[in-house]
Amino acid sequence: MLTAVILLSAVPLLAGLLYFRKRQSLPGIALTKPSLSALFVLAALTGSHGHPQYFAFILAGLLFCLAGDVFLISASRKFFLAGLIAFLAGHVFYSIAFYTVASPGSSTLFAATACCLLSGAFFLRIRPYLGTMMLPVAAYVAIITIMVIGAATLMGESGLPVGGRALALTGAVFFYLSDLFVARERFVKHEFLNRLVGLPLYYAGQFMIAFSTSLL
Repeated sequence: MLTAVILLSAVPLLAGLLYFRKRQSLPGIALTKPSLSALFVLAALTGSHGHPQYFAFILAGLLFCLAGDVFLISASRKFFLAGLIAFLAGHVFYSIAFYTVASPGSSTLFAATACCLLSGAFFLRIRPYLGTMMLPVAAYVAIITIMVIGAATLMGESGLPVGGRALALTGAVFFYLSDLFVARERFVKHEFLNRLVGLPLYYAGQFMIAFSTSLL
């Protein structure tokens, strides 16, 4: 019941956030974005948690991502860097969570190959636009790649419930893809399409990762 309430509350908040992004209304964004992000933290707190360590690391990651969302309300470079650091920490905690309950296997090698190729190609694409942000962005690209590889490793852990594994992997991939749109928006081309695609991917990914804590 609580899960349904959370998701039904998230839909209009996401629609409102997209609307305010389109209108470039800072007060509207400040009203909807933190509220929507707080819901994915609440989502992780619902249900039982069969792996307390996994839950604790995921919850820590979600809280850092919530902080990152608040920082990124502002368009200033200072707050963008603060948001980048917060999300970097969030990805680190997600990665630790995935590797806490899973051991490397064949899925790890496959994911590492695919993700490194994609991440490398994307970084080379945006590199000319990065300027002084090159090192922070390179570190960020590296950690989101490690996170997806970790989620793929978890997916290959057949001893764990498949529903939780699938949610974690899909959520990590969605989060990864949403970050590509954030980078495109910030460094390559400023257009609403980045938000229109990136924000639903981001929030869907976060909710999937959050709900995976009660299914593993």
